[in-house]
Amino acid sequence: MPDSTVHQEVEQLRNELNEHNYRYYVLNQPSVSDAEYDRLMRRLQQLEEQHPQLQTPDSPTQRVGASPRDDLPEYTHVMPMMSLQSIFDEEELRNFDRTVRETVGEAVTYVGEPKFDGLAIELLYEQGVLTAAATRGDGTTGEEVTDSARTINTVPLRLRPSEDLPTPSLLEVRGEVYMTIDGFERLNHQREQAGEPAFANPRNAAAGSLRQLDSAITAQRPLALFTYDVGRVQGVRMQAQTELRANLSTWGFSVNDLSAECNSIEEMLSFRAHVQALRDALPYEIDGVVFKVNQFASRQELGARSRSPRWAVALKYPARQETTILQGISASVGRTGAITPVAELQPVRIGGVTVSNASLHNQEEIDRKDLRVGDTVVVQRAGDVIPQIVTAVLDRRPPDAQPYRLPDHCPVCGTAVVRDEGSPITRCPSLDCPAQIEGRIEQFASRAALDIEGLGEKWVSIFVGAGLVRHLPDIYDLEKEQLVGLERMGDKSSQNLLEAIEASKQTSLPRFLVGLNIPNVGRHVAEVLASGLGSLEALMHASVEQLEDTHEIGPGIAHSVHDFLADDANRQIIRQLLERGITFSERSPAQTASGFAGKKFVLTGALAGFSRDEATGEIQARGGRVVSSVSKSTDYVVVGAEPGSKYDKAVALGVPTLTEEEFSGMLAGQGPAHAADGNVGAPGRPQGSLDL
Repeated sequence: MPDSTVHQEVEQLRNELNEHNYRYYVLNQPSVSDAEYDRLMRRLQQLEEQHPQLQTPDSPTQRVGASPRDDLPEYTHVMPMMSLQSIFDEEELRNFDRTVRETVGEAVTYVGEPKFDGLAIELLYEQGVLTAAATRGDGTTGEEVTDSARTINTVPLRLRPSEDLPTPSLLEVRGEVYMTIDGFERLNHQREQAGEPAFANPRNAAAGSLRQLDSAITAQRPLALFTYDVGRVQGVRMQAQTELRANLSTWGFSVNDLSAECNSIEEMLSFRAHVQALRDALPYEIDGVVFKVNQFASRQELGARSRSPRWAVALKYPARQETTILQGISASVGRTGAITPVAELQPVRIGGVTVSNASLHNQEEIDRKDLRVGDTVVVQRAGDVIPQIVTAVLDRRPPDAQPYRLPDHCPVCGTAVVRDEGSPITRCPSLDCPAQIEGRIEQFASRAALDIEGLGEKWVSIFVGAGLVRHLPDIYDLEKEQLVGLERMGDKSSQNLLEAIEASKQTSLPRFLVGLNIPNVGRHVAEVLASGLGSLEALMHASVEQLEDTHEIGPGIAHSVHDFLADDANRQIIRQLLERGITFSERSPAQTASGFAGKKFVLTGALAGFSRDEATGEIQARGGRVVSSVSKSTDYVVVGAEPGSKYDKAVALGVPTLTEEEFSGMLAGQGPAHAADGNVGAPGRPQGSLDL
């Protein structure tokens, strides 16, 4: 065992190196020469090699990467990592400011920060030590990238201690992993020299580098981190974004200094113009600026939408444009049968990305812009992401250029196309169309729908190509003898897939609706429809008016759902799926009229037994609604640990509050003491007997 002198020297070396790293990578103010730094690092490495039991995960020596892994495991964010609402002009910014001030008062201030073009990440510190890191993913579930994150020099392996600021017992830090422009160009040069394909842009390079299974490769990539937000925090209370930024810097994180506190819309616009003027000189890519309400109490009052907070927006810069040649137009058939014209462009680089295709959306878009094959066209990346044609340069049009018309027959199956009434969309109506059936099965088997593990794009294409599947119900008719004869489909993989298909028969109504791929119906709308109508049978017989009467369902969605479910071919597909054994619980009218039905709930504080999404799902499944702010019309406020201002407002307004124990009891049908008694409900009859 090493003696206490060795222990002390190792600890001293780590403290010195951590401080040098902070000054070099975060403050850009190196305090020692490179030679002195290398001498300290070599000495620490030597001691850790001689005494392996002293090596710890947060040692400065542990940035070289770990052994390759087979995959990137999933990571569930306790607090969802939301996206920001994107806006593009002064009017939208003024509308945002007006809404905020009408809600929380005129005293609000904002913090402006650059919008970095990288990959969002969450870092978890327990007792000051980095224990996990994950990408944002879909906001709820990301990819665990702890080994790769440890290799980034601007990621502290241990929080920097401070006499004036306590170290939180738990801290979730959020930020953006990015690659500098110089680092990106060096990396691409190295890859080209090695005969490897170059990355398209710094963001793709950063994302690909962080997701490496072999973190030793990540360690060789020029990655860095800017931090700007937190999730859960225990042991430290903060009141505002300005305080948060200062604390992050004290704890050892790199916080971008291009920031400003803004008291008015004029100051916000001035900050936007200032950053835009610096954009081309910055050593990293940005695509706009972010404005956040500074005061955390005001953020609590403003709340959030399903995917984005109401207290922040991303004001994007105008897309960068280039000119190129429209070499052709092809018709692409989507999974819902929509036929979309796609522009085939002479490849051109826009904002660091090579663009060779752009969606033209529909025939009306082509006619409106008068686009013809052979035209010189102006192309931009909308929001610096999606390629689109802005206009044709008419004085460069070839004399023989002809107007383009979408084909009268599906380019995949040859069926005559139809035009949706009152819509610019042209569709192939055939459910036998190979282009549609592959997309429909992929959607049906996706994680958000029936979640059939192993039934991905590759196997769907093979099954359809082999004639084993022509309609959705056919996947439940697949037999092992059919599968084992396919290339790369052995006995075990065949059995696993068949078991996954069988397991998918037990599902929920929202998942089933998502799997049907009804136009305009995603996960949230599916939950709303299931909660509002209560059963598939009710949905099948609902009129457009009944659908419109459902909370959050507007005329467009109502017509989409009604037309889809009224179609004889679609009803036949649904009937066949149910006949093959798909079952899920539905609420009876009595169950829907429970203590949850039609009630508005607000969640505040951390719940021990539920994530925020889980609690929301339980309420919605029983016919209730979750809203973001407390008002006199709120029925219940569910109060977890360390509640915010919503709890205080509930008390002031006399709104009933529920402890987590009372909430759990209410879910179980017991009802809290101050709540109306009601049967929360139990699973109903299987849907296999549905009368269609």
